[in-house]
Amino acid sequence: DLVGGNLGRTAGRLFLDVTAVGAVRPRRVLLRSGAREGDALFVSGRLGAAAAGLAWLRRGDAPDDDVEVAEAVARYRRPEPRVRLGVLVGRSRSASACMDISDGLGDAVSQLAAASGLGAEVDATALPVHPAVARLGLDADAARRLALGSDDYELLFAVSRRRQRALLAAASRARVPLTRIGVLRRAPGVVLREPGGGEAPWPAGYAHFTAR
Repeated sequence: DLVGGNLGRTAGRLFLDVTAVGAVRPRRVLLRSGAREGDALFVSGRLGAAAAGLAWLRRGDAPDDDVEVAEAVARYRRPEPRVRLGVLVGRSRSASACMDISDGLGDAVSQLAAASGLGAEVDATALPVHPAVARLGLDADAARRLALGSDDYELLFAVSRRRQRALLAAASRARVPLTRIGVLRRAPGVVLREPGGGEAPWPAGYAHFTAR
């Protein structure tokens, strides 16, 4: 049985794989399944940087003098996982649940909510989208799908109201920006709340083994 892990495939004959094994104290483990109704959702960094960087590389016309585009390309080529942030949040026990968003925020919110037996409501206007996404000239829907499906090495946290100050203190020590993007609710499923109060479909994120 294939039970999990970071999956990949290749048509070539050579495949290199690295596995890291470690241990963590039980009270410092951040699971997907610990969130409760009413917990706020916070995400680190800015969304869509890696996907925008890849898009600019594929275009082959990235402007040399655009700092934001250069940063996005760097985030795609040499991602920096938020290890220190995760360690500090684990030590402070400020988050009730956590998940990385390497398969996209769309996937992470859905999985964290489902693992906790909850649903979620995300504020579309609160999403911290990287400026390089807007530089691509996509329409609003395509830009949003790109940002929410991007393989950014960021973290998604669920945190109770009384522990939010501790979470923000940990992020300040790690020097990583956090943005409150939504809340967990009892009703199942994930809802993207539009500026006018309407709802938009929530993207699924990256799906392994889908045909391309």
